[in-house]
Amino acid sequence: MATQPNGANPQTAVLEARSLTMQFEAPEGRISLFEDLDLSIAPGDSLAILGTSGSGKSTLLGLLAGLDLPTGGGVTLDGADLNALDEDARARQRAGRVGFVFQAFHLLPGLTALENVMLPAEIAGDSRARTQAREALERVGLAHRTAHYPAQLSGGEQQRVALARAFLGEPMILFADEPTGNLDHQTGEQIIDLLFALNRDHGTTLVLVTHDRAVAGRCQRVAYLREGRLVEDAS
Repeated sequence: MATQPNGANPQTAVLEARSLTMQFEAPEGRISLFEDLDLSIAPGDSLAILGTSGSGKSTLLGLLAGLDLPTGGGVTLDGADLNALDEDARARQRAGRVGFVFQAFHLLPGLTALENVMLPAEIAGDSRARTQAREALERVGLAHRTAHYPAQLSGGEQQRVALARAFLGEPMILFADEPTGNLDHQTGEQIIDLLFALNRDHGTTLVLVTHDRAVAGRCQRVAYLREGRLVEDAS
């Protein structure tokens, strides 16, 4: 069984994984990314997950967010057992609770910065979508770029749009998967500063996958995914 990182009391956890197992079939046989992995995250925590390429970090993030289901064990998000929900119900559970920032910006090229940010809330029928999107873009320093399309923005500006979209409605938990991977060092530092400012100022729980140990060191907790085990740094 994997070592359980020191974390929140399960009764107070905003996110909890229990005996999480993920396996898949490959030409060479069954491959197990991790087995019996346990994790508990309290509201307002910041957790960095490190590991080599192919260790399963991004897969783990997707399971924690309910984007995919594990082959064993389960995940509880804000009190809901994600295994017991179908895809649509998991999406409803994420709505307003979960934000995502990925290495790829995932912006729609035919929409302006403002339209990209407001789209999820608009689909959900939130009448405040446009106002909230403007406020989110202002928060990341892009109030002057609302009418610009992704092709008219730098990489750093596109990632800030993605961050504004992720933080629309101030979700309780923010997942970030190598959010600076496509950025230069200086721009990447600005994005990381924004992530931690949101964590600090709004109490947003932050779960961050990164290869950068300096970035990981800014988190309250650091865990390493090695050979299917998630082991927390106790230093």
